[in-house]
Amino acid sequence: MGTDTWNEYQAILHSLKDDIIVTKPDGTIMIASETAGDIYGMEADHLVGRSVFDLEKDGVFTPLATPMVLRMKKRVTFIQTAASGKKLMVTALPVQGPAGEITRIVSYSHDITELKELKSYIADMEDEMKQVQHELDRVKQKQLSQEGIVWKSHKMQQIIQTTEQVADVDVNVLLLGESGVGKSSLAQFIHKRSSRKDGPFIEINAGAISETLFEAELFGYVDGAFTGAKKGGSKGFAELAEGGTLFIDEIGELSQQNQVKLLKLIQEKQFYRIGGRELRTADFRLITATNKDLSESIAKHEFREDLYFRINVVPIQIPPLRERPDDIPALIDHMMETVSDKYRKKKVLDGVVWQELLLNRWTGNVRELINVIERLVVTSVGEVITLEDLPSEFRNNTPARFNKQPDETLPDTLARVERQILLEAKQHCKSTVKMAEFLGVSQPSVFRKLRKHGIN
Repeated sequence: MGTDTWNEYQAILHSLKDDIIVTKPDGTIMIASETAGDIYGMEADHLVGRSVFDLEKDGVFTPLATPMVLRMKKRVTFIQTAASGKKLMVTALPVQGPAGEITRIVSYSHDITELKELKSYIADMEDEMKQVQHELDRVKQKQLSQEGIVWKSHKMQQIIQTTEQVADVDVNVLLLGESGVGKSSLAQFIHKRSSRKDGPFIEINAGAISETLFEAELFGYVDGAFTGAKKGGSKGFAELAEGGTLFIDEIGELSQQNQVKLLKLIQEKQFYRIGGRELRTADFRLITATNKDLSESIAKHEFREDLYFRINVVPIQIPPLRERPDDIPALIDHMMETVSDKYRKKKVLDGVVWQELLLNRWTGNVRELINVIERLVVTSVGEVITLEDLPSEFRNNTPARFNKQPDETLPDTLARVERQILLEAKQHCKSTVKMAEFLGVSQPSVFRKLRKHGIN
């Protein structure tokens, strides 16, 4: 009876897929499953009676469960390495006698070699994916820079992501921001990534069209509709934008009367040419832009609230250049290359000129920066653009570099000053090692900071 019971226990033990070992407190193995023998490269019977301490010395496995349990007096879990190189997750627990003393240590383990290899493979794949994503981002930025969209800042990164999300959805977009921040470029960016990219992109500046001509410009007119009308009539912007995008800039400048006409067009998607009787359909995607606070205009009864809700389905606020200083170096580099190629003049900026440009407030934003760079390339005499070439209104920013600028947080000020100091050190030093000595920091620290601030 006893022998049968023992054989049954042995059969159950050896049928388990886990590596199970039972030892005495002195490390002598009393029981070992067949799986244990397979994992450790010997017959299970050859393990029984041997000391785990001797087996560790022989390189069969390490570390040991027995001393861990004796020391901690509780269940432990750890990773063990077998002679074959396999990785095992071992759980060991104490078996206590009547007086609470530890009489046996039972350990069981799972082979996690494949899991470890899989984890390593996944980590390698993640690294490769990061590299691929980095390269895709670089190619994407290069492509967008050719379209006039240049950025490095996190703020603009978020805006680009938003515009990409809404580009292929035929929804009205309202671009908000100061004059010169790049609303027109962003509108074209949305159009080129929409399902209407093969259609026309028609741009209207509402502030540049007189109130009396707006209706004719928007809807067109038939022959003889009014005195001075072109023979044969003319298509309006609504027709010209058929199948494409209609971009109305400075929409906040529209009169109340013209706002009503635009609202009717947006709502009904139908219109008549001036003097005409044929009802025409309007199939275009609408993007509008303004540098005004339309909420304030509504409160003053200068802008219709119902029109505002129609155009403001997806608002995108573009921050001024002074709130995204990280974009300035990238814009300067891009414009220097573009303008130099355009006029076939190879020019570079002196370090002091760089400092002045970086510290300027740029109240005219990107448009002002572009104009200044173009003027410098065209009017400067030598290959190096010096401080003397810089218009007087853009000089004398450097002495005030440590002053906090309006609307600038302390981290922004510190980042700006740090970048400025790095640029100065770069002018005096020929290597990052020399820069480190000059600044009193380590060379890796200099390298990280140069990369952080986008300084080549």
